[in-house]
Amino acid sequence: MTQRFDSVAGVLAAVGLDLGVTEWMPLTQDRINRFADATDDHQWIHVDEARAAQGPFGGCIAHGYLTLSLASKFLPELVTYDRLKMGVNYGCERVRFPSPVRAGSRIRGHGEVVAAEEVKGGGAQVTVRITVEIEGGDKPACVVDTISRLYFE
Repeated sequence: MTQRFDSVAGVLAAVGLDLGVTEWMPLTQDRINRFADATDDHQWIHVDEARAAQGPFGGCIAHGYLTLSLASKFLPELVTYDRLKMGVNYGCERVRFPSPVRAGSRIRGHGEVVAAEEVKGGGAQVTVRITVEIEGGDKPACVVDTISRLYFE
């Protein structure tokens, strides 16, 4: 279930809150190939299925930055801000890629509010840790602390 906040006070009070998990989504070879085209990163471990099958991962794997970019898909599935005038991505901290994601795997996002503070202009800066989990995996694919600035009505 998506958590909802409608004020700076609500965001500040949410530190430590587990936001739950998203639905599982497949990370397909087609998505990996399209990401390779968009970023001009056609390294064989991502796009050459025959060669990758003989490589260290036993098949193609997603780009780390593709996995990271999916935080922007998972975040609004975990948390919604009502009465928001403006929200901006402020950055990321502590990005890690503990485990590769094989093409065809299913992944999901798990969220936790790890920090929040009031910022100049009457807004809040919130840090949400997104852990990208791999179905059946013992380590996450990606862990990133996303930082957003929020201004409410």
